[in-house]
Parts: sequence; C-alpha cells; structure tokens
Amino acid sequence: MRLLFPYIAQPHQTLHSLPIAMEAASRHPDVQVHIACATQAHLDYARHLSSFYPEATARFELLHLPERIRRSVERHGHTVFSKFACLFFNNNYFSSFQGVVVPERTTLFLRKLGISAPRMIWTRHGAGDRAIGFARDVRLFDYVLMAGKKVEERLLADGSIRPGHYKTGIYAKFDMVRRMQPARPKLFDNDRPTVLYNPHFSRSLSSWPKFGLNILTHFARQDRYNLVFAPHYRLFDTRRSEVEQLRRAFGNLPHIHIDPGSPKSLDMTYTMGADLYLGDVSSQVAEFLVRPRPCLFLDAHDAAWETSPDYRFWSLGEVLNTSDDITDAVGRAFETHAGFADRQKNYIRDTFDLTGDEPTAPVGADAVVDYLRMAC
Repeated sequence: MRLLFPYIAQPHQTLHSLPIAMEAASRHPDVQVHIACATQAHLDYARHLSSFYPEATARFELLHLPERIRRSVERHGHTVFSKFACLFFNNNYFSSFQGVVVPERTTLFLRKLGISAPRMIWTRHGAGDRAIGFARDVRLFDYVLMAGKKVEERLLADGSIRPGHYKTGIYAKFDMVRRMQPARPKLFDNDRPTVLYNPHFSRSLSSWPKFGLNILTHFARQDRYNLVFAPHYRLFDTRRSEVEQLRRAFGNLPHIHIDPGSPKSLDMTYTMGADLYLGDVSSQVAEFLVRPRPCLFLDAHDAAWETSPDYRFWSLGEVLNTSDDITDAVGRAFETHAGFADRQKNYIRDTFDLTGDEPTAPVGADAVVDYLRMAC
C-alpha cells in the first residue's frame, strides 16, 4: 500500500497530519509512506518534524512545479493559484497512491481533474467552531479524522460524514508538541503576566484591521503585562513587508514579542506559555484552553454571535467591541476567570476526546490503514 501525505499550503497545517504519517510508517512496515511538499523550505520543516519520530521511515519528495511558481511561493507565500498548480502539475503522482491524507480541503480539486483512484482522507487542522470547518464539500472525503464529539455531531447532523467512514479522538498536533517540547522556557525574562494576541487572517472576521495597531500601541505604553503578537500564519504570509514595519515600531520593546509566522507560532509555544488569550475566531483558542485560563474575544464586525454555533467559544470569556480599554479588560479577565473556568472545561471535553496524555496519532494511523485495507 502506498500512502501520501502532501503539503500544498502553509506550514501551520503540517503538525496536524505529519504525526499520523510517522505513526503509519512505524506501525505498518508494509505501507509505503510518502511526504511531499511544494517548496524545499517546507520539505525541510517536515523532515525536521519527522526527526522526533526516529523509529519511522518515510520517503520525502518535492512536488513538481514550474520554477516561476515555486519561486513566487518561496518569496510571497501561497495563493489559491499556487495550491491548484501543485495539484495540476502532479496529477499522475497523486494517482499512484491508494490513499491521500490531507489537513486541508483544497486537495479535493483532484476529483475535478478526473483523479478518482486514491481514497481521500481528511485530518482537519484545528478544532474551532467556524462554519468553514463544516463546509458542504467535507462529504466528498472518503474518510475523516476528528478531535471529538462537538465536530462529530455537527458533521453528522448535516450529512457530511457517515458511520464507518470517520474516527474521533484524534488531535495529532498534541502528540508532536509533547515530543518537541517536554520542557518550556519562559517567554519573557520577567514575572509579568503574558497576553497572547492571536488575530485571524480573514478580513471579514479578523480583529486586526480595526483594532490591531491600537492594541499593540496600548500594550507598548503600559508596564503591567507582556504581549506576544502571534497572529494566524496566513495574516502576513503574502504581506511580508508589513512585518518589518511592525518590528521597527514595536520589536525593540522588551515586553513585546512580534512573531508573524516562525515555527514557534505553529507548535503551541505561545498558546501553552501565555497567561491570557486575546483573539477573535482562530481555533488556536481551543489549544490554549487545554489548560483553562482567561480569554478575551474581539468583535470587530458586530457579529450575531450569541446564538450561533460558529461562535460557541465566545462564551468562554468577555467579548469586546472596542480595544480602547484593552489593558483594563485584561485585568478584569484575570479577576473574573473563575466564573468561566467550568464552562471552559466543558468546552474542552466536547472538543477533544482525549484520555490524559495518551498519543492519538497512532489511533489515526491505524484507522486510516484499516479503512484503506477494507476499501481497496
């Protein structure tokens, strides 16, 4: 059996499926596991992550792309066009596998290219509540791996999954994080509480365009808190010149750290190291709340969130429609967290079907291999 784990988009998705690839390689020696990436930098990152699974052997390959497209991705980040190009120029390669395991949904475009042979398996990336994680095209996957009953119930309710074609209790990123960071250094060399500001990239949902600079300015002028500004990787992926402007304005302050997309922004360094989460709709809040702590949410678009399942996590802290008193709001969040703690714990139980610190990628790897053996 040949099993492919392709990475045609930004590197933040890698940690959600690569541990499953490594477990499949180590637990099923009769399965050929291939890791394929669009750029050399992404392939190097995947190789680095795989080094935390020394018992596994996988094949690493660079996807074919015209050099002009590859250089554009390396310099400016991925676009919709570059992702489709990865699929178009490698359609014969994809066709040679029995199973293709992906953390994103763009790879479903292979079906429109007439590629029907490999079974398509989705690992998801993130465990948030936004509607995009429950889109109609999910039903086009042959098999789905997911974190817990919150996702399962929504996907079953709209007919996107069916019994026998999915497995719950899998959040492979946690496995990788535990292997990478058995001990976590402090984020700052002081004893101030640390706030993580983690805005989303989508302009229609993000707090960054309306509130972002004001938030950074407020934290720059106060001496009560540290701030890590680590937005969703895609916020600046195609706008890299703006990052240097931010670093010039705020990067020389000892209590502010700017990280627009380093590996530390991907591997839970900040979600596990911060004391308070400040954000809008990123699913990283679920990863942050594995250890319940204060949260603040920014409503920059007058969302009708109170009755929407897409905003369930906004019930886990105060929701603000202004950033003008942000440091006072942070103080309130610390003072009132006890009133949200039980709600946060219940949310995490619904989101992740986890048993202690037991790894879940082995469960996902076995489920994928067993399914393909029966289906193929």
